[in-house]
Amino acid sequence: MATSVAGEGQQCLNGIICDPQTKILTDLPSELLEHILCFPVLQHIDICNVSSCCKRLHDVCHGRGKVWGHQYKLRWPRLQRFYRQNECCDWLKEYKTRHRVGIQIRRMVESISKRFFTEVVLGDSFAEIESLGMPEHFCEDELLFILNTDKRKSLTLKYYAKKILYFLRQQNILRSLKMFLEQPVEQQSALEGAVLVDQYCNPLADITLDSISAQLDEITEKVNKMLRIKNPSHPTLRNAQGDCFVIEDFDLQRQVVCAINSVLYEQLQYKGNEFDYYNPLNSYIHQVLLRHTGIPISLSVLYMTLARKLGVQLEPVNFPNHFLLRWCQKPTGSEDIYDFVYIDAFGKGKQLTAKECEYLIGHQVTADYYSAISTTEVLLRMVGNLLNIGKRGEGNEKSYQLLRDSLDLYLTINPDNVQYLLLQARLYFHLGIWPEKVLDILQHIQALDPSQHGAVGYLVQHTLEHIQHKKHPLAPEMKSRSIPEHLEVQYSVGLIMKHKRSGYNCVIYGWDPKCTMSQEWITTMRVHQLSNGANQPFYNVLVQDGTCRYAAQENLEPHSAPLEIGHPEVGRYFSEFADTHYVANEELQARYPEDTRETLGTVRKLYHRLTTSGDQDQTLASDQNTHQAMTM
Repeated sequence: MATSVAGEGQQCLNGIICDPQTKILTDLPSELLEHILCFPVLQHIDICNVSSCCKRLHDVCHGRGKVWGHQYKLRWPRLQRFYRQNECCDWLKEYKTRHRVGIQIRRMVESISKRFFTEVVLGDSFAEIESLGMPEHFCEDELLFILNTDKRKSLTLKYYAKKILYFLRQQNILRSLKMFLEQPVEQQSALEGAVLVDQYCNPLADITLDSISAQLDEITEKVNKMLRIKNPSHPTLRNAQGDCFVIEDFDLQRQVVCAINSVLYEQLQYKGNEFDYYNPLNSYIHQVLLRHTGIPISLSVLYMTLARKLGVQLEPVNFPNHFLLRWCQKPTGSEDIYDFVYIDAFGKGKQLTAKECEYLIGHQVTADYYSAISTTEVLLRMVGNLLNIGKRGEGNEKSYQLLRDSLDLYLTINPDNVQYLLLQARLYFHLGIWPEKVLDILQHIQALDPSQHGAVGYLVQHTLEHIQHKKHPLAPEMKSRSIPEHLEVQYSVGLIMKHKRSGYNCVIYGWDPKCTMSQEWITTMRVHQLSNGANQPFYNVLVQDGTCRYAAQENLEPHSAPLEIGHPEVGRYFSEFADTHYVANEELQARYPEDTRETLGTVRKLYHRLTTSGDQDQTLASDQNTHQAMTM
């Protein structure tokens, strides 16, 4: 054991204990021994060595004692929130379990790249972690530990650790959503439902119902201050936050609504996002609170929650194309649409009559559209908006993920919607993931609606073919630069490039000696207008803006000042950013076996030229400064 504990001419603890002149150490009080053994320099291996020296020290280092508790907290500080303060726990057992979990998780993450490198989106592979039966918070802690290591290294490990963490958190949130939906309707809060939707679509963000509620409490307090100025005797001011109460008097209700409008839209500058309406951030409640902007439904949930906290009961209205709130103006319950004022939270809290609501959408609607809806229907509308945004996407990883997430949420709330079940099956089939789940979905569709036999039969046939293909995967195609057909390929994987025409920065992760895209793509992209047309090398590149593109060789040049490419898929192909280039991971190297050497050679030449040029510039500048100083 290399670690020592104290004194001039320090020795290791084993040395101190074995030295006959220092046997007095074991006679020290247990509290003092614990204090010594909790020195930060001591690691778990040191404690194991100490406890094996004699019975006295073994007893001091018992599993439920302070020493192992200190070791556990020192190594895994994030886990402390799972234990009560001063909790009596077998810390040695916890330490061993957490250590074992860490090893298993790391091995599993390391193996995933080899097994699933060719998949666009990982699917059923993550379920393996759940099947291990390990404590969930230990798994998450190890994944976070991987993610928080050196930013530029272990990129592939981090890439898959992030995806696994994403999956595990989503599974938890789905369970919470199902429990939420099982509650009595009157106990379901639109705010809590909106938070669950937000969490599911952003599982790596730190979003909690408590933190969102605390922010709404702060806004509520601002409204109370406004009320205090307008009406110091207002009954709302006598109620503590969290109390459930309803104000019956309409004039007092109106004062609350006016105060909400003043605080929300004038003081805090909340507004509807007219200029970037289809940005999914507008639907996430934590982003609405952060950016002070949203779409009608997200702003309505915020407005309705504030009003109810202040004693005014507003109801959600599933108005077409523009979500609204309604406010009853009669003392008894009424369903006459003309007995309500309709509040447009997107339009700065403007109050509308039933007729004026129709002006928002430009056509008449039946009375049914003015009815109040349940919290479940609010969530379906909210998730439906996200679904439409996902369908409008550009077919990249980000839009596919949003489509997957919103379909998962929608079908958790409404599991028998044939239209969305079929969309989910088609999406999974298109992405080549979860073929067994696709078959389950198709079977469910067939049971719900036999008329879908044609679409179901086609997908079943091709999904079974996909399952057979997965059982006998093809060996990866290798592209060697040295064969005659590839001699015109100038660049290699890992090089950081700049597009000459579009100006974007990117990194190469693949190449073809000639353009392999369809004739339709070649025509659409006007490839024939290039000087070498399609008869030149083309490169697969990850672009700084998060897109993946296919670029002609004549349009690319090595970047003069290499920089990191902030693309979410970088870790899928590269293990490290090495200042001047990216290092291909084992899977990519197997497909381009000669590119690593080529990349290093190109980087050395380019870097040497830049360094030499920089040194010359510095020398020239120094000579000019010297000349100026001598002539002054």
